[in-house]
Amino acid sequence: MRPVEIKDGVHWIGVIDWNCRNFHGYALSSKGTTYNAFYIEDEKKVIVDTVSKSFEGEFLCSLSHLTELEEIDYIVVNHLEPDHSGCLATMVERCKPEKIFVSPMAGKAIKTFFDCADWPLHVIKPGEEVSIGKRTLRFYETRMLHWPDNMFTYIPEEKMLFTSDAFGQNIASSERFVDEMGKEMVVDLMQQYFANIITPYAPKVLKTLETFAGLNLDLDMVCPDHGLMFRGDDVALALEKYAEFANQTPKNKAVLFYDSMWNSTERMIKAVASGLASEGISVKVMSVKANHHSDIMSEVFDAAAVVIGSPTHNNGILPGMADALTYVKGLRPKGKIGACIGSFGWSGECVNILKEWLEKMGMDIIEPNIKSKNRPDHDELKECFQLGVTIAKAVKEKTGK
Repeated sequence: MRPVEIKDGVHWIGVIDWNCRNFHGYALSSKGTTYNAFYIEDEKKVIVDTVSKSFEGEFLCSLSHLTELEEIDYIVVNHLEPDHSGCLATMVERCKPEKIFVSPMAGKAIKTFFDCADWPLHVIKPGEEVSIGKRTLRFYETRMLHWPDNMFTYIPEEKMLFTSDAFGQNIASSERFVDEMGKEMVVDLMQQYFANIITPYAPKVLKTLETFAGLNLDLDMVCPDHGLMFRGDDVALALEKYAEFANQTPKNKAVLFYDSMWNSTERMIKAVASGLASEGISVKVMSVKANHHSDIMSEVFDAAAVVIGSPTHNNGILPGMADALTYVKGLRPKGKIGACIGSFGWSGECVNILKEWLEKMGMDIIEPNIKSKNRPDHDELKECFQLGVTIAKAVKEKTGK
């Protein structure tokens, strides 16, 4: 893609990854993604972030429409992750910049990514300002959003905030701004991104939002490193939604994810789902064989209740279920109600193992945790239905709805 001028003298020089479906090796990105980078034309010419190494040719071509590489004075590295610093070594070699601005944590970590002993690194101080002519760069450290090295860069004269991965979404599109797309879809994609990447750091998000509210920055544009940018009234939308996501406020919703061998566990799960739905709870039933663990987490994120199920397998649970649970547990969702069911042939450890997973995630366990030998009979399915009704009442109590 050619550069896109997003403000007078400020250009998007990112690339579009139309075919990305596996984001960073652990989450699906069904709509592709973008790697956003920016060029600022002033007395000092500035690059803010680069892109993935696999798109280096496109990135350099885009930038060459605006300036000669040798004329770049400053490079801002808001984040060291390779999809944003993939072209950094080439840029340093080709541009020979006067300064490379990095956060304090990036200053410590950058040597583990690059042979950079002779690079002109400038480790910023939080709130430090650098004049580039008629504009100013102001840097803010934002540790753990979502790596230790993350920082934001603010241009007060343009009311622009470059936010690295924060406020990002995975979408490949020729449009650059949220107001050019359906806002409901963009918010959903932003929530998916938050659920699968930012959730463990939700307390950091709330603290950062509080800090920035206290700074009272004048904002007209928020530019994340993935997906669409926010301008005008949509800036408030981005801030509002991130606060909502970080608070992990649950909906009247239950997610039931499971694995099944001969459909016994599946029948039990569907009976629980029926009990939940009979009480007006929104239900999502997800087999781990048919749903990627990141799609499961996207649904778990805003659910008030999580019900899990598996048959016993080799004195444990089925491996697909273990994968999904490992992934969800690592993202540390908060404030959930939990319940579990399972089936077995002879040893029957499944329910105790599933309950331990829920307890380790800090969920409030609803009893009974139902276990059926070989196949559930009518009475056991009625018990599963009633478990759903009981969970529904707990959901309504939690959400107040």
